[in-house]
Amino acid sequence: MSDLLPKLEAIHYRFVEGGKLIVDPDIIADMKRYVKLNKEYKDLEEMDNVYHEYKNLLSNIKSSRELLETETDQEMREMAKMEIDELESSKPEMEEKIKYMLIPKDPEDDKNAIIELRAGTGGDEACIFVEDVYRMYTMYFKAMGWQCDILNSSEGTTKGYKEISMEVSGEGIYGALKFESGVHRVQRVPETESQGRVHTSAITVAVLPEAEEVDFELNMGDVRKDTFRASGAGGQHVNKTESAIRLTHIPSGLVVECQDGRSQHKNLEKAISVLRSRLYQLELDKILEERAAARKTLVSTGDRSAKIRTYNYPQGRITDHRIGKTMYNLSAFMNGDIQEMIDALKVAENAEKLKGEMN
Repeated sequence: MSDLLPKLEAIHYRFVEGGKLIVDPDIIADMKRYVKLNKEYKDLEEMDNVYHEYKNLLSNIKSSRELLETETDQEMREMAKMEIDELESSKPEMEEKIKYMLIPKDPEDDKNAIIELRAGTGGDEACIFVEDVYRMYTMYFKAMGWQCDILNSSEGTTKGYKEISMEVSGEGIYGALKFESGVHRVQRVPETESQGRVHTSAITVAVLPEAEEVDFELNMGDVRKDTFRASGAGGQHVNKTESAIRLTHIPSGLVVECQDGRSQHKNLEKAISVLRSRLYQLELDKILEERAAARKTLVSTGDRSAKIRTYNYPQGRITDHRIGKTMYNLSAFMNGDIQEMIDALKVAENAEKLKGEMN
């Protein structure tokens, strides 16, 4: 792949330049710029290592070929041939790896995420499914070693949740979970159904990258703050003080509530984080729509109304409609064993991106 080396060289020079910039006192004084450059420098480090590895491989192939052309000793010629065969056989695999590494990385992928689950059509059954999916995700987070904190929850009339939102922190979270955004349908016989008929219910899942202050500057002058008494299951403390927070972003009309923390200060902090992330997501959606016009991607439009997955209990199957993948391990899946589906979605997205890069 002859065009890979110039691309890697350009990245190498950017990496070297970045190394000089992050120790520049003027850059260090500008925190916003320093954080951005430092992150870019760290992201380019692995690519720079691969550049040296690949350059070394090409150099060794070239020198072995030159030796074969000039060497008269038969034993040395045989050794050169073996060296060339070995190096040439490892070259395609390395080039394939480089091609995928060269796919532009979503800068949001390394961020923490805010996940919001809401009951849609199906009444009580939808609320129960919100709780089932919440449990599925939290079991997956535990297996991954990620931290999960509930930000806000509203219980269903009989069981489950009308909605629940949580903050998930750890490594590479948004990149792993961003494909979960959309409508999740469930087909099963509800507990409340006496006739044994299968019903279809739906919930919506929204996964937002957690925006930091360097990503999005929230003007608190545009925000109205209200306090109220928390309600619902949360222990003895919840109803005694007005610790729950409601923030209204006046220009956009967005409303955020946070009531699961014990202190008003903690709830305010979390509510600001959610509001900032939602406003940041609105900006991101505009960018994603522009990208969608150029190429098809799984998260192209940020459309939260698209039916992405069906969980069919009678047949024990899960189907992701975007990639046409069906799995028959529903029980394990609902117990947090969702990595195979996440990996399949990532592979499909990368294949689309690679196609876009090559066209």
